[in-house]
Amino acid sequence: MALNAVLGVDIGTSSSKGVLVAPDGTLLRSAVREHTVDRPAPGHVEMDADTWWNEFVSLSRELTAPGDAEVVAVGLSGMGPCVLLTDADDTPLRPAILYGVDTRSVDQIARLEKELGVERIRARCGSQLSSQAAGPKVAWVAEEEPELYARARRLYMPSSWLARKLTGAYVLDHHSASQATPLYDIHALDWYAPWAARVAPGLELPPLRWSGEAAGSVTAEAARETGLRQGVPVTTGTVDAWAEALSVGAHQVGDLMLMYGTTMFLVHTVPEPLTDPALWSTLGALPGTRNLAGGMATSGAVTGWLRDLFGDTDYAGLLRLAELSGPGAGGLLMLPYFAGERTPVMDPHARGVIAGLTLSHTRGDLYRAALEATAYAVRHNIEALRAAGGDIRRVVAVGGGTQGGLWTRIVSDVTGRSQELRATSIGAAYGGALLAAQLVGDASIDDWNPVREVVTPQPETAARYDELYGLYRALYPATAGTVHALAAHQNR
Repeated sequence: MALNAVLGVDIGTSSSKGVLVAPDGTLLRSAVREHTVDRPAPGHVEMDADTWWNEFVSLSRELTAPGDAEVVAVGLSGMGPCVLLTDADDTPLRPAILYGVDTRSVDQIARLEKELGVERIRARCGSQLSSQAAGPKVAWVAEEEPELYARARRLYMPSSWLARKLTGAYVLDHHSASQATPLYDIHALDWYAPWAARVAPGLELPPLRWSGEAAGSVTAEAARETGLRQGVPVTTGTVDAWAEALSVGAHQVGDLMLMYGTTMFLVHTVPEPLTDPALWSTLGALPGTRNLAGGMATSGAVTGWLRDLFGDTDYAGLLRLAELSGPGAGGLLMLPYFAGERTPVMDPHARGVIAGLTLSHTRGDLYRAALEATAYAVRHNIEALRAAGGDIRRVVAVGGGTQGGLWTRIVSDVTGRSQELRATSIGAAYGGALLAAQLVGDASIDDWNPVREVVTPQPETAARYDELYGLYRALYPATAGTVHALAAHQNR
């Protein structure tokens, strides 16, 4: 007899991942589909929504093909907030505009801040407008592609698009909506109609549900495509970082999740709404939860870039070289702003800087400098969270970058904070599977995924990293004028 199981699928920046999980949390199978984003112009980062659905279908069929497990619920997540506009028939009108890595809406942000008021936006929506916000991206399409926008009727994000394809439902989770600034009121827990009509005229904004609530059930058509059984319930889903936090139990007040991925994301759970111009205030994935969040525009993207530059060296080899380099990377210092920077710098025109290069520096030094740069940026974000009123009591790390041990150790050494690592660090797809399991029964993340290791800071590195962190903080203001001028040349 087939074993009951839940399917979790996450649409990420560089890949889609699916997991098939038993009711007790045991990972039965996993699969990945790698993809790339499109960069049609400087600051523009897009992806075709067909990729999301095609990869879901492929993952679902692979994971269920052996026939030894019957999927009883499906959980969804995806990168976000993204902007996918469709017509009234749900035909995508253009590739989806991705989250904060897409910085095209600078002019729209400036205009909306002037029209609506910076303080009024932050008071109602929880966050200032930035490249992370979905609202200005909608406004960009309306202003720059008016003929296309005239046919736009609906707004989707990766998880809600999968929910639509699977169930026929047009829904969005509250967390994703709370990143659609300035369209959503974080106090009323609903769309704010006056600003929605102004920023996204003509759009029928989706009904809102919590991430773990059912969007609907698999339709006959979706069943034929995916191999799933008709009638299987599907969660509403959420943004990947929040599903990732659920996958490691980092959703209690005082928790901070660090997501080591293509970008670095930080989600801190707070007891009441807190706002700060350097951070994002959002709803959590679960009812009644609130978050202060931060995110870097790059982290793993920089290490991947270095690996490509170095040739066919694998990550394990580069980690060994970085270990040999030692704390301080041989006197190298990097600003990891290779795609602009999100929190707390909030500068889409920032650029990467490598300072202190000599002819004696090695690949290991450069790779170590990239890992340390991420750690300095994490410390900068943690300081911003504390300044905004956050009270960090526990740090939980998750994501592919936790493998190998060195990167997490560097982050603990630089920040002076311990990090919990859970037994399973698969990521957002596992968090989606948890929500799917909770949709049809009882499931506890502490039972599914217990703590396996605690990374603690090494006191002997503290003084050195404190000094280097001071230099790191000074490097951005010292070079900002130059890199802004260079960014202007790149955008010509």
